[in-house]
Amino acid sequence: MTYLTGKAAKALVLAAVTTLLLTVTALAAEEDMAIAVGATTGSSLRLRAEASTSSSIITTLDKGVAVAVLDDSTDGWYKINYAGNVGFVSADYLILDQDNVFETYGKVNADGVNVRADASTDSEVLASVNAGTIVTVNGFVDGWYDVTCKYGTKGFIRSDFLDLTSSSSSSSAAGSSIVETAKRHLGTRYVYGGSSPSGFDCSGFTMYVYQQHGYSLPHSATSQWQSGLGSRVYSIGALQPGDLVFFNDPSRNAGKACSHAGIYVGGGQFIHSSSSRSNGVIISDLTSGYYNTYFVGGIHV
Repeated sequence: MTYLTGKAAKALVLAAVTTLLLTVTALAAEEDMAIAVGATTGSSLRLRAEASTSSSIITTLDKGVAVAVLDDSTDGWYKINYAGNVGFVSADYLILDQDNVFETYGKVNADGVNVRADASTDSEVLASVNAGTIVTVNGFVDGWYDVTCKYGTKGFIRSDFLDLTSSSSSSSAAGSSIVETAKRHLGTRYVYGGSSPSGFDCSGFTMYVYQQHGYSLPHSATSQWQSGLGSRVYSIGALQPGDLVFFNDPSRNAGKACSHAGIYVGGGQFIHSSSSRSNGVIISDLTSGYYNTYFVGGIHV
């Protein structure tokens, strides 16, 4: 009898633990799901790590981009997700969509995500898509995005499996590869005029890294900015990993359009060869301070 009682007690404990884990998992999923969609109303809107103007800046957002609203319970702030970046923006610069009908793009953030006939996990599965897939988002319904896939399939994807973005281009793999190449040279010394792993100046570094991926760039920040390569990006929030980034400090530009160049790595940071205190190749913050002040724009290839 004691033995049976012990087995029964263990079964009850196991059932309780399983129930707790399922509850925690469900709550975590709910936290990641959107409760609304909004549009930014200010340029260079700062996405912060916490709901405070003194909190660190994750990235900045351009005006008029659609973002997923995850939480609206903090007075004066919205917790949002944009392009996979989660943080807080001031409610003064975000307007919530009222009719839930709009058009933007979304990038799938997991493999094997189901596209369903209706906004429900009980609905028929129309297709399955993998991480990195870009879809057109047509609206929002009860935590689900109304989407159109590349080959015309129309359905719904649950909002925690799709990150809203303003870009229709799926170039993350190429950009990530460029960033990986750049990071291999962290700590390489600064050498004026250098363009090899024995030493780089700023444009020599970007020229060398891009050369490894089949792109030919001239050896100066201004010439690279004016090269006509790719498409220009003027908002930090629109940058993608692997994009070239450019700066113009009037005290250092010698009358040219740009004084410095680097490569965006994501999360509001970029990698570059810095002459300051002979730092060499380092990663720096792009969202505040010196580099934010003198940011000119980026080039997306």
